[in-house]
Amino acid sequence: MNRNRRPVPASLPGPEDIFRVTLPNGITILARANDNSPSVVISGYLLAGSLFDPDEYLGLADFTAAALLRGTENYSMQRLYNALESVAASLAFNASVHTAGFHGRCLAEDLPLLLELLAEALRRPVFPDDQVEKLRARLLTDLAIRAQDTGEMASLTFDEIVYAGHPYRRPEDGYPETIQAIERQRLADFHRRHYGPRGMVIAVVGAVQPRRAAAQIEKVLGDWSNPEQPDPPPLPPLQPLKKTVERRVKIPGKSQSDLVIGAAGPSRLDPEFHAAALGNSILGQFGMMGRIGEVVREKSGLAYYAYSSLSAGVGPGSWEVSAGVNPRNVRKALDLVQAEIARFVKEGVSAEELADSQSNFIGRLPLSLESNAGVAGALINIERFGLGLDYYRRYADLIRAVTPEQVVEAVRKYLDPDRLAIAIAGP
Repeated sequence: MNRNRRPVPASLPGPEDIFRVTLPNGITILARANDNSPSVVISGYLLAGSLFDPDEYLGLADFTAAALLRGTENYSMQRLYNALESVAASLAFNASVHTAGFHGRCLAEDLPLLLELLAEALRRPVFPDDQVEKLRARLLTDLAIRAQDTGEMASLTFDEIVYAGHPYRRPEDGYPETIQAIERQRLADFHRRHYGPRGMVIAVVGAVQPRRAAAQIEKVLGDWSNPEQPDPPPLPPLQPLKKTVERRVKIPGKSQSDLVIGAAGPSRLDPEFHAAALGNSILGQFGMMGRIGEVVREKSGLAYYAYSSLSAGVGPGSWEVSAGVNPRNVRKALDLVQAEIARFVKEGVSAEELADSQSNFIGRLPLSLESNAGVAGALINIERFGLGLDYYRRYADLIRAVTPEQVVEAVRKYLDPDRLAIAIAGP
């Protein structure tokens, strides 16, 4: 018996309380009961993201997902929303680069209705002309707002630099001209071709017996098929930056400039992910936004906010520092951020800094799993990244096993001070 091993909280999801089954048509279901809640959450995705968008119709996957609840063969938009509101339920769709996602919530006794409406939206949308045009107007308004948002434009420009020549450079919500070009029939064609059960994942968490939830899902989606459904296109290799690239976007009339500085990071599947995540915490997350926040915001007073973030998914992620500053202080703030990144890469992290961040990671995990939505998200991550049903039971040991040397190795692999992307948006 290992007396040094800490007990694993029984509240964490594990193999004995996660029910998992894959239906014959390819839908994978994960379910976990929570008898302490009267409600149920459903969450999931299909492989119908913007990777399939042609450049001239960028935003097509996002447009399609947003239109699913605008009317179906058996429900007008008004009738559909009335059905949800009558039982205080919710259902929403979105799209990202790789997937079209959905999320819903209801009381346990209303789960059959929620699943019926989910299946109706996924399988039988009709894309009414008037609703498509209303939705187009909303999407174009969102893009007009994006064009005036210094944070959004800095982030978009950062992606264009880091992911040059790669699908990740493209915004999944498209551009005004591409949204204008998308006709109603193109939405219907995208849905017909790309929406199907193969590769679909759905998690159900709450006051429902897992096998019963799976049976209810099979009842409404088990006979779904789509022989046309294609496999997602493979991601091309990402070409790393050979030197620091700086790009500015001018937005007249703004009182703040936003900066994004960084480089490509690991994918969620890379062995360095946990070390990089802990390094990111030390650099710009822990306490008052880590070292970046301490130097740029607290000591120098140059930023309204300053922090770092690590984004990791199926493909190459991003490791970036973001700051909002007075336009007069852009160069000073940039110099401080670059100097802090260089110091971080050169000096590494102390054992104390790492221990603090490890304790933070381990301590906040149970908090993130207190809600049905948090557990549903955890189950989706387990399936999407092949982490294993026991991942959250092993999580604390995985985090504690990371050494300062591994953090330094990850930092030096991904954050080269001489090969950074710098995006600035402001007046």
